[in-house]
Amino acid sequence: MRSFPSIVLFLAFCALPAFAMGDDEPLQLNLDTTLHPMPHSDEQAPAYVTAERLEGKKGGRLEASGGAELRRAGQAFYADHLIFQQDTREVTADGNVRVEQNGDLISGMHLEYNLDTRIGTITQAEYNLGSGSAHGKADKLRMDGKTNYSFKGVTYTTCPVGREDWMLDMNELDIDRTSEIGVAHGAVIDFKGVPILYSPWMDFPLKGQRKSGLLAPLYGSTSTGGAELTLPIYLNLAPNYDATVAPRFMAKRGTMYNNQFRYMGDSYYGKMEVDTLSDRLTGTRRTHEAYGQAQNLGGGFSDTVDLNRVSDSAYYRDLATTVDATSQVNLPREGVLNYDGKWWNAVTRVQSFQTLQDPLVPVAIPYRRTPQVLITGEHSMYDGTFAFTSEFVDFTHPTAVNGKRLLLYPSISYPLVSDPGYYITPKISVHSVTYRLDQNLAPGQQADVSATIPMFSLDSGMTFERNTQIAGHSLVQTVEPRAYYVYIPYHNQNMLPNFDSELSTFSFTQLFSENRFLGGDRVGDANQVTLATTSRFLDAVDGAELFRATLGERFSFAQPQVNLPIPVATAGVATPAYLPTQTSSVNKSDILAGVTARFSKAVSLDSIAQYNPAGLGFEMYSVSTRYAPEPGKVLNLGYRYTSPVLNPNLDMRQADVSAQWPLYGRWHSVARWNYSMVEKTLLEGLVGLEYNGPCWVARMVVQRFTTSTQQVSTSIFIQLDLTGLAGIGSDPMDALRRSVPGYTKLNQAPAGEGLPGTQ
Repeated sequence: MRSFPSIVLFLAFCALPAFAMGDDEPLQLNLDTTLHPMPHSDEQAPAYVTAERLEGKKGGRLEASGGAELRRAGQAFYADHLIFQQDTREVTADGNVRVEQNGDLISGMHLEYNLDTRIGTITQAEYNLGSGSAHGKADKLRMDGKTNYSFKGVTYTTCPVGREDWMLDMNELDIDRTSEIGVAHGAVIDFKGVPILYSPWMDFPLKGQRKSGLLAPLYGSTSTGGAELTLPIYLNLAPNYDATVAPRFMAKRGTMYNNQFRYMGDSYYGKMEVDTLSDRLTGTRRTHEAYGQAQNLGGGFSDTVDLNRVSDSAYYRDLATTVDATSQVNLPREGVLNYDGKWWNAVTRVQSFQTLQDPLVPVAIPYRRTPQVLITGEHSMYDGTFAFTSEFVDFTHPTAVNGKRLLLYPSISYPLVSDPGYYITPKISVHSVTYRLDQNLAPGQQADVSATIPMFSLDSGMTFERNTQIAGHSLVQTVEPRAYYVYIPYHNQNMLPNFDSELSTFSFTQLFSENRFLGGDRVGDANQVTLATTSRFLDAVDGAELFRATLGERFSFAQPQVNLPIPVATAGVATPAYLPTQTSSVNKSDILAGVTARFSKAVSLDSIAQYNPAGLGFEMYSVSTRYAPEPGKVLNLGYRYTSPVLNPNLDMRQADVSAQWPLYGRWHSVARWNYSMVEKTLLEGLVGLEYNGPCWVARMVVQRFTTSTQQVSTSIFIQLDLTGLAGIGSDPMDALRRSVPGYTKLNQAPAGEGLPGTQ
């Protein structure tokens, strides 16, 4: 039973300001770790003590025992026995000590703490930081303010309690919960009880934020460079700019120094890269430089800069570790100034390229644009639409014809009928182009040429829909026929140069386009109509598209006559020669069909086929399907075919299979097989194993891909990813995400979703 003085003292504490928290109210903790100015009154905030037994002593000493609790704004202390000295505001506690503040939970055997200075110590401490999984033990823990902790003889991990597969053992650890930074002294990383890394000093972010320091080393092996080790050093120079220096040691070639600098402002951001290597295999100095920036200049103006250079054409084939990098052919070098008006836009560009040549398969060098000025706009007028495109370009090339081109393309479209169920929209436009040519003219080619070609199109369509049911599911089915007519008179364009035009890829987009050519140098004559229909099945509840099938064909009333000039090989590089055009005898196009379906949340299909009705069969088809029942499970199947009948150079038969799939328990597999049946060559192969531990993932991945006609690259990635600390080894994430569409990083599943083998 409580003594009379203790009850009086307890009632006196409870009679403090009316906003005081009652005994049965839940404790509200501040989980915000953002630094805020501390109110002056916070240090003198009233404290409230409850216990099974309370005793008041002389000198303002209060002793509480039996489930003792001391609370004040943002803090709570629990212990078997607690002493509170009211005049000095010092707290001493023993037995099952527990402290909660800012979402952190600390427990131990003995506590000494001052409520005013917020400085104190706990012996034999165990801690859990915030709502995350970071926790550990310490011989002694010192609290200095609300957010700073110092530990002696401490461990740190993000593994679940009782399953600490990896542990960071340290002599000392300082944690700042405001900046979320940890600084360790005498640190050893133990994995499964085996020390794998030692550092006399290291710092690390608690929540993955930017922090200067040595990043996790990357190691692996490639067939072109041999065994590799990269030691990246990150420099957080300021809140708005940083740098990374990453020496890459390659056994066969030497040391490459990779350097990157990034910066950002309120209206701009940019990046600079400089990589250098004194290559022992080639005996040359190999370099890569890149600079990119984008900026909002205000008033509707913005600019971008993209500059790239490598020392030699084989740079990426020899030194890159990804398929995307090795397949680069033309490296852009351009500066762009944009203006965004209310209904019109202007672009000024200066552009050139560095072309990387494969000696066995040379490619044409693209034209430089010095400069290009492009003005486009679209404006509504009396229920119609006026649009225009105007362009001036100065094309330069070392061997092909040079010259300037002025292109004007105004158009007016006016909907005769505009209704949700049907529409009819005619459009009239004019393509006017003028050239002034100067260097490398072909024999007989005129220096000043021009062409003005009128164009007319009529687009029309209808939409029918009905409610239906399939397998008990309520659906809405639509049928959407469409007719698109185009008339463009024939104009002889044999003597016009070809700076940037090419035949557009046959597709549904091209079926409903006026011009069958891309670029500004050719306009295909046309007297044709495209007939197509699309049918969809939509979910009657949420409107999601579950199935779509489209069928279309183009019919010509006159044989098209305009074609591109026939390329002539000159010095191993294709350059345009102005030979007579060839006429076509085709009065109808291939039949194009496409089917897209989502059979369930897990199964989807995407396919397209191009069929020649003149008896040549399928000229092209592609089909791909995906089965992804849950994160960490995905299977992709695909096949692409292009007939060699019309063009032997386009012969393609490729099978593509990729997957991420659980094997047994926590073991997962990843793989990709992309094979050319024409060349009987593996274009890209990838195989790997992943083990998903409770707080770590181990990955081993081998990737092989073709970099040129007679060169392949093989890379080996080995990584131990310690969740919440670092990834040790070579990171295969870029390769996995590109090679296996739908790949899920095992220890970063979407919120609220689990992965097989994670229980």
